Amino acid sequence: MKHANTRASSAFILMQVLENGLSLREILPAEQQKFSDKDKAWIQQMVFGVLRQLPLLQFWMRQLLEKPLKGKNKVAEFVILLGIYQLAFSRVSTHAAVAETVSACQSLKVQSLKGLVNAVLRNFIRQDLATHTPDNAQIKSGLPNWLYKQVEQHYPEKLGVLVDAMHQQAPIWLRVNQRQITVQDYAKQLSEQQVEFSLSAEHAEAIILPRAGDITQLPGYQQGWFAVQDGAAQMAAALLDAQPNERILDACAAPGGKTCHILERQPNLQECIALDVDQSRLDRIAENLQRLQLNADLLCADAASPDKWWDGRQFDRILLDAPCSATGVIRRHPDIKWLRKAKDIDELVQLQSKIMDAMWPLLKPGGSMLYATCSILPKENHQQISAFLQRHKDASLGATTQHGDPPGRQILPGESQMDGFYYCMLLKSQ
Repeated sequence: MKHANTRASSAFILMQVLENGLSLREILPAEQQKFSDKDKAWIQQMVFGVLRQLPLLQFWMRQLLEKPLKGKNKVAEFVILLGIYQLAFSRVSTHAAVAETVSACQSLKVQSLKGLVNAVLRNFIRQDLATHTPDNAQIKSGLPNWLYKQVEQHYPEKLGVLVDAMHQQAPIWLRVNQRQITVQDYAKQLSEQQVEFSLSAEHAEAIILPRAGDITQLPGYQQGWFAVQDGAAQMAAALLDAQPNERILDACAAPGGKTCHILERQPNLQECIALDVDQSRLDRIAENLQRLQLNADLLCADAASPDKWWDGRQFDRILLDAPCSATGVIRRHPDIKWLRKAKDIDELVQLQSKIMDAMWPLLKPGGSMLYATCSILPKENHQQISAFLQRHKDASLGATTQHGDPPGRQILPGESQMDGFYYCMLLKSQ
């Protein structure tokens, strides 16, 4: 279902995420297809903005709407949220924010509610509600209540900084494919095209772009000179530190950024298997490998059930980038806040635990397993590792992640411009 104007599309996308539980990855590109690049960017900006400020927008809307809308009329609530966001947070003129937003009702087949939407937006302006913020830290944080409580509990001293970081627009990190071109030569190419960038002191292969743009238009995209990968994710291959002639498993590998980086850093592996349970996600790994001119063995299978696919030959190193809450990448994917529920966390923790236990027998004595998540929740990270060490007496902490309490390295969103991430190296005794 595509819509004739950008506001109708934006409201429709918001409803699909917030009412029907679809991710932006599923709905946004399809809905953007018929628009120009400029309009695509505007739609994304509006949708991300509403999702980032949702509790506050809902707080305002509840004061203006006598009762919730139901059935097919529900979409008008998302039109109103979009209108309020434009009035409170965007540079859209007041006239356009009201008139164009009201007209979206036509495309969404709720034209009978035009008067209601118009009245609500005009009342928002008349009452100057944009200056009325509630004395409620959770609403102002833009986070759902369960997540706000988690952040407040585990990071009380960093609460404000973390909330801010989760709402910033993330920079674009590139990982230069050193099998194809040096960072210096690629930086020169960007300079010649007048692309703004900076280098990272901590990441030898990284280039940081402050603004989003069409990645495919950057120099060397087709030739595989670079891949898009956040700085925190770029740490995986270095921590794993694969050596020549080793057999490597990248479990839960899609979309393949870490697999590719392992191969770029170490071209002389005996074997590198990229495993994922989802064939369509495995296809994305294949596309990335092809563009970067790299080779790995792809296997569509469940990491939690190796008895169905493992050939009995142990691996020297395993990268386990476990399924997680993705609470560390909310700044890139603001829909995560609203798609995840508190009850999901315990289910994810159980799944992570199951996969870790399933992977451990696949590792050679003396081998290493790097556990990683893009989460900031201790349950999924250092508490998960502590529980694993209790269950497996032949496991110890590796030197690449700090010892002591808590184990591993927790990167928080915004730290050195990176996403939130967690790493812990586990060593198997001889």
